[in-house]
Amino acid sequence: MKSRSIYTGRVIELNLEQVTLPNGHNFELEVVSHPGGAAVVALNNQGQVCLLHQYRHVTGGWLWELPAGKLAGGTPLDNAQRELAEESGVSAKDWAPLGIYWSSPGIFKEVVHLFLARQLTQDVATPEPDEVIRVSWVPLDEACQWAIDGKIVDGKTVVGLWRAQAAVARQVT
Repeated sequence: MKSRSIYTGRVIELNLEQVTLPNGHNFELEVVSHPGGAAVVALNNQGQVCLLHQYRHVTGGWLWELPAGKLAGGTPLDNAQRELAEESGVSAKDWAPLGIYWSSPGIFKEVVHLFLARQLTQDVATPEPDEVIRVSWVPLDEACQWAIDGKIVDGKTVVGLWRAQAAVARQVT
């Protein structure tokens, strides 16, 4: 495989890659490299999940999202713990992996690591200056319904909520 970088930014790199697919065809693909991310379904003792109502310039408005951020050194769990604390002011004693999520595998090399966090403690949030966030607590079942109804449209959030709901159901039965 031959790769040529055509843009390197603060978070992403855009490459043109010459690839041979399993069917033998050769193509030049545009591939966006990203360090990956971590997202957290933080579930309190009342069965409520921490959701961020976050302004996203790209969408032209506000999205409901899980606390999340890009990987920046350390393990995916380290990053998940940091992002949860920064964005919502929450820390957790109990952590369980919920698997990975490829955000857009047709062009992005971004893998998001999903986690379920429990036994929460509330502190003060310290979001980055470019983050405009309102923290809300929503019953997990209601948040999953929001994902079904289209009120939540962020992919990592939809996948994370559904996987967390399944994990909680397995523990109850």
